[in-house]
Amino acid sequence: MSEHVLETERSGGLRGISDVLWRNPRLVIFLLLAPPALWLGIVYLGSLFALLAQSFFSIDEFSGLIQYELTLKTYRELFTPANFDVILRTVVMSACVTIAAAIIAFPIAYFAARYAKGKWKALFYIGVMLPLWSSYLVKVYSWKLILAKEGILNWLFETLHLSWLLNAYLSIPVIGGNSLSVSATGTFLVFLYVWLPFMVLPIQASLERVPASMLEASGDLGASPQQTFRHVLLPLALPGVIAGSIFTFSLTLGDYIIPQIVGTSRRFIGQAVYAYQGTAGNIPLASAFAVVPIVIMAFYLWVAKRKGAFDAL
Repeated sequence: MSEHVLETERSGGLRGISDVLWRNPRLVIFLLLAPPALWLGIVYLGSLFALLAQSFFSIDEFSGLIQYELTLKTYRELFTPANFDVILRTVVMSACVTIAAAIIAFPIAYFAARYAKGKWKALFYIGVMLPLWSSYLVKVYSWKLILAKEGILNWLFETLHLSWLLNAYLSIPVIGGNSLSVSATGTFLVFLYVWLPFMVLPIQASLERVPASMLEASGDLGASPQQTFRHVLLPLALPGVIAGSIFTFSLTLGDYIIPQIVGTSRRFIGQAVYAYQGTAGNIPLASAFAVVPIVIMAFYLWVAKRKGAFDAL
């Protein structure tokens, strides 16, 4: 008898909880989101706060120990010629990769949005996504072999008797080098290849939302294809371009593996963070370098939001 009473009370309590949750859908949402939000807040926001706090400390030049006193000395070090050169090089490379990715991705995305149907659209998605299914390091090392002096690209130039053209290009300061695999151009090409899918897909999604009738109406009103592209298609697809640029720009800005494997000895922000917090042990300066991409991307995302880029994500 007592077991039956306990079971009745337990089922009644569960029904009561169920009734409360049914009457309060917001409470259900809160209970579902609270654990992951709490975990994200502790791990992500907590680490960001620790990073920001470390950047306001400094290193004692004699002992090499961290001085736990609030100061802007470390941020002033970012504007020394050597450190500012690292920031400028990274931002310029990120911008170049983003612009080139947009130029290459737009016609690909336009073809997929306007002409690819059925199985051809499926093949398009497979073709775009296929590079993302392989290992990141395998792709980078494969490109290092392709761009090497004994690689297939150099062999192709020799076969076409165009070695003089490649050598002339590699002799150009800043962008050249002993071979493409140890040049800024090689770093650019690998960045472009690895991040290109992140530009193609948002643009394709944005172009699919552009009614074909608008392009036809533009032509009927006497606009040339160039005018239609400049005044109709590009403004409507711009949110997708900006959405894709968020990925390509931010990923290039923070990457340190590609410049370490392919390219020159000139550092990027990611390499500076890795070096200062590792071998140099200068955690405050590493933290200050890590804050730079956060600030740049915060401003970039603010501009992207004003342009409606998040509608195309």
